[in-house]
Amino acid sequence: MSKPPLFHNPDRVGTLFHPDIQAIVSAADGAGLTPSDQDDPRIELLLIDMQVDFCHPQGTLYVPGAEDDIRRVLAMLYRYAGSISHITCSLDSHHPHQIFHPAWWVGRDGRHPEPFTIISVDDVTSGMWRPLRSPDWSRTYVQELEKQSRKQLLIWPYHVPIGGPGHMLDPELWSAVFWHALARNSEPTMWRKGSIAETEHYSVLGPEIQVPGRTDPSEGKFMKLLDEFDYILVAGEASSHCVMETLRDITDALRDDPEKLGRIYILRDCTSPVQHPDIDFAAMANDAFREFAARGVNLVNSTDDLPCLPS
Repeated sequence: MSKPPLFHNPDRVGTLFHPDIQAIVSAADGAGLTPSDQDDPRIELLLIDMQVDFCHPQGTLYVPGAEDDIRRVLAMLYRYAGSISHITCSLDSHHPHQIFHPAWWVGRDGRHPEPFTIISVDDVTSGMWRPLRSPDWSRTYVQELEKQSRKQLLIWPYHVPIGGPGHMLDPELWSAVFWHALARNSEPTMWRKGSIAETEHYSVLGPEIQVPGRTDPSEGKFMKLLDEFDYILVAGEASSHCVMETLRDITDALRDDPEKLGRIYILRDCTSPVQHPDIDFAAMANDAFREFAARGVNLVNSTDDLPCLPS
């Protein structure tokens, strides 16, 4: 087991700062960890969307509890750095104009919808909300969303804009990922998802509704991880959306493969739900996670003794 390096400061989680690269490099050089290609078993840590806009109180779509989720991830990562072989970070990545952002829609009064507005098929059909871009597809989208995903379009605050500070990983978390890469000679993977303007994209496996002729570069990558690694640890934000939808896609895809499902460990104390004024997203997430566990996925805490990690 490893100790946190000297540069690590858990009190900085949830704040913006410039990491001390040289301190990270020096700590990695002195860590004395073996290269990850010698690991047996091989363990993957998948961190879903632990970005500034979700994990900082000043973020535009802050998930309460996210800072402590990151602190627990960091404690586990440093404790088991010699056993965690590789880290993948998914990055929700959006443009100003996307189908779930206010600027895409306009009401009868000429105003854009407020964040957390729900837009239904009936709302679009009646003209309550009118799409300003891709009108034919937008009408098709809300119909297919209700039909295929059994949900309605939710307008989100502008969040994780590509190139903006809200798109970054939390700097303390990024520092740990960078340190691990150097200490274990293991190149981390950064998956950008969600840049197709005409669809929502919660799951790392793919968008809510496929847009004809458009493919997100993150699609299909998760299944390759199951072939490359013996165990996968999953944490991230938010439990009610991107984490939940990722797990739903995984358990659906592996419905007939309980062996692979049994190699996935969800760090339940390292993910929190979105808070909504009217919708109980926490209850929805809890119900979904119980379903995932019934299908064979392991629900654990980061402090548990895990069979895939040294005691």
